Amino acid sequence: MPTVTLTPHNFDAVIARHPIVLVDWWADWCGWCTRFAPVYESSAERHPDVVHGMVDAVAEEAMKVKAQITAFPTLMAYREGLLVYNESGYLEPEALDELVQNIKWLDMEKLRREVAQQMDAPQFPANAPAPTAPGPGSRQAGLAATASRYGWPGL
Repeated sequence: MPTVTLTPHNFDAVIARHPIVLVDWWADWCGWCTRFAPVYESSAERHPDVVHGMVDAVAEEAMKVKAQITAFPTLMAYREGLLVYNESGYLEPEALDELVQNIKWLDMEKLRREVAQQMDAPQFPANAPAPTAPGPGSRQAGLAATASRYGWPGL
Protein backbone atom coordinates (compact mmCIF):
# COMPACT_ATOMS: atom_id res chain seq x y z
CA MET A 1 0.00 0.00 0.00
CA PRO A 2 1.41 3.40 -0.89
CA THR A 3 1.82 6.12 1.71
CA VAL A 4 -1.13 8.46 2.35
CA THR A 5 -0.83 12.24 2.53
CA LEU A 6 -2.49 13.48 5.70
CA THR A 7 -4.05 16.94 5.96
CA PRO A 8 -6.40 18.64 8.41
CA HIS A 9 -9.26 17.40 6.23
CA ASN A 10 -8.51 13.67 6.47
CA PHE A 11 -6.24 13.16 9.52
CA ASP A 12 -8.94 12.30 12.09
CA ALA A 13 -10.90 10.15 9.63
CA VAL A 14 -7.84 8.08 8.69
CA ILE A 15 -6.96 7.52 12.38
CA ALA A 16 -10.56 6.54 13.20
CA ARG A 17 -11.09 4.28 10.17
CA HIS A 18 -7.97 2.10 10.36
CA PRO A 19 -6.75 -0.21 13.15
CA ILE A 20 -3.08 0.82 12.86
CA VAL A 21 -1.81 4.10 11.44
CA LEU A 22 1.77 5.33 11.37
CA VAL A 23 2.29 9.05 10.82
CA ASP A 24 5.60 10.42 9.55
CA TRP A 25 5.99 14.15 10.22
CA TRP A 26 8.62 15.46 7.80
CA ALA A 27 10.04 18.63 6.32
CA ASP A 28 11.61 19.02 2.88
CA TRP A 29 14.68 20.79 4.32
CA CYS A 30 15.38 17.93 6.77
CA GLY A 31 18.24 15.65 5.72
CA TRP A 32 17.20 12.84 8.07
CA CYS A 33 13.68 13.03 6.63
CA THR A 34 14.97 12.41 3.12
CA ARG A 35 16.98 9.44 4.42
CA PHE A 36 13.95 8.05 6.29
CA ALA A 37 11.52 8.44 3.34
CA PRO A 38 12.64 5.29 1.45
CA VAL A 39 12.68 3.28 4.70
CA TYR A 40 9.12 4.40 5.41
CA GLU A 41 7.92 3.71 1.86
CA SER A 42 9.47 0.24 2.01
CA SER A 43 7.66 -0.40 5.30
CA ALA A 44 4.39 0.58 3.62
CA GLU A 45 5.03 -2.09 0.98
CA ARG A 46 5.95 -4.77 3.56
CA HIS A 47 3.01 -3.97 5.85
CA PRO A 48 -0.04 -3.34 3.64
CA ASP A 49 -2.32 -3.85 6.68
CA VAL A 50 -0.83 -0.72 8.30
CA VAL A 51 -1.67 2.73 6.96
CA HIS A 52 1.51 4.77 6.49
CA GLY A 53 0.51 8.44 6.56
CA MET A 54 2.75 11.42 5.93
CA VAL A 55 2.37 15.02 7.04
CA ASP A 56 4.39 17.76 5.36
CA ALA A 57 5.01 19.84 8.48
CA VAL A 58 6.03 22.88 6.44
CA ALA A 59 2.80 22.91 4.44
CA GLU A 60 0.68 21.94 7.46
CA GLU A 61 2.11 24.32 10.07
CA ALA A 62 -1.09 24.39 12.17
CA MET A 63 -1.14 20.58 12.38
CA LYS A 64 2.52 20.57 13.42
CA VAL A 65 1.85 23.07 16.21
CA LYS A 66 -1.24 21.21 17.42
CA ALA A 67 0.70 17.91 17.50
CA GLN A 68 3.61 19.61 19.30
CA ILE A 69 6.14 18.48 16.70
CA THR A 70 9.52 20.04 17.46
CA ALA A 71 11.97 17.76 15.62
CA PHE A 72 12.07 15.87 12.33
CA PRO A 73 11.42 13.23 11.38
CA THR A 74 8.85 12.42 14.04
CA LEU A 75 6.97 9.15 13.89
CA MET A 76 3.62 8.65 15.61
CA ALA A 77 1.69 5.41 15.78
CA TYR A 78 -2.00 5.00 16.49
CA ARG A 79 -3.64 1.70 17.35
CA GLU A 80 -7.43 1.67 17.36
CA GLY A 81 -7.45 5.45 17.64
CA LEU A 82 -5.04 5.66 20.59
CA LEU A 83 -1.63 7.27 20.29
CA VAL A 84 0.75 4.48 21.31
CA TYR A 85 4.08 5.82 20.05
CA ASN A 86 5.53 9.28 19.47
CA GLU A 87 9.28 9.70 18.93
CA SER A 88 11.58 11.85 16.84
CA GLY A 89 14.56 10.56 14.94
CA TYR A 90 15.64 8.31 12.12
CA LEU A 91 14.81 4.60 12.34
CA GLU A 92 16.69 1.84 10.54
CA PRO A 93 14.46 -0.54 8.53
CA GLU A 94 14.84 -3.33 11.11
CA ALA A 95 13.89 -0.99 13.97
CA LEU A 96 10.82 0.22 12.08
CA ASP A 97 9.74 -3.38 11.38
CA GLU A 98 10.18 -4.23 15.05
CA LEU A 99 8.12 -1.20 16.05
CA VAL A 100 5.31 -2.18 13.66
CA GLN A 101 5.31 -5.73 15.05
CA ASN A 102 5.22 -4.47 18.65
CA ILE A 103 2.26 -2.24 17.79
CA LYS A 104 0.44 -5.23 16.29
CA TRP A 105 1.10 -7.25 19.46
CA LEU A 106 -0.11 -4.59 21.89
CA ASP A 107 -2.70 -5.83 24.37
CA MET A 108 -5.26 -3.10 23.69
CA GLU A 109 -7.65 -4.16 26.45
CA LYS A 110 -4.85 -3.85 28.99
CA LEU A 111 -3.72 -0.53 27.51
CA ARG A 112 -7.26 0.89 27.68
CA ARG A 113 -7.54 -0.18 31.33
CA GLU A 114 -4.21 1.50 32.13
CA VAL A 115 -5.23 4.71 30.36
CA ALA A 116 -8.60 4.72 32.15
CA GLN A 117 -6.89 4.19 35.51
CA GLN A 118 -4.47 7.03 34.84
CA MET A 119 -7.31 9.33 33.81
CA ASP A 120 -9.23 8.44 36.99
CA ALA A 121 -6.17 8.90 39.22
CA PRO A 122 -6.36 11.78 41.69
CA GLN A 123 -4.64 15.01 40.72
CA PHE A 124 -1.32 15.56 42.47
CA PRO A 125 -0.60 18.79 44.35
CA ALA A 126 1.84 21.14 42.64
CA ASN A 127 4.62 20.30 45.11
CA ALA A 128 4.21 16.50 44.84
CA PRO A 129 6.65 14.49 42.71
CA ALA A 130 5.34 13.63 39.28
CA PRO A 131 4.27 10.03 38.64
CA THR A 132 6.94 8.00 36.84
CA ALA A 133 4.69 6.06 34.46
CA PRO A 134 3.80 7.81 31.21
CA GLY A 135 0.20 8.96 30.99
CA PRO A 136 -2.12 9.06 28.02
CA GLY A 137 -0.85 12.50 27.02
CA SER A 138 2.80 11.56 27.26
CA ARG A 139 5.11 11.55 24.27
CA GLN A 140 5.20 7.73 24.43
CA ALA A 141 1.79 6.64 25.67
CA GLY A 142 1.16 2.92 25.44
CA LEU A 143 3.96 1.24 23.56
CA ALA A 144 6.86 2.94 25.28
CA ALA A 145 5.54 1.94 28.68
CA THR A 146 5.15 -1.67 27.60
CA ALA A 147 7.73 -2.17 24.84
CA SER A 148 10.19 -3.96 27.09
CA ARG A 149 7.51 -6.52 27.95
CA TYR A 150 6.61 -7.36 24.36
CA GLY A 151 8.33 -9.91 22.22
CA TRP A 152 6.89 -12.92 20.54
CA PRO A 153 3.18 -13.26 21.29
CA GLY A 154 2.50 -15.17 24.47
CA LEU A 155 5.85 -14.36 26.08
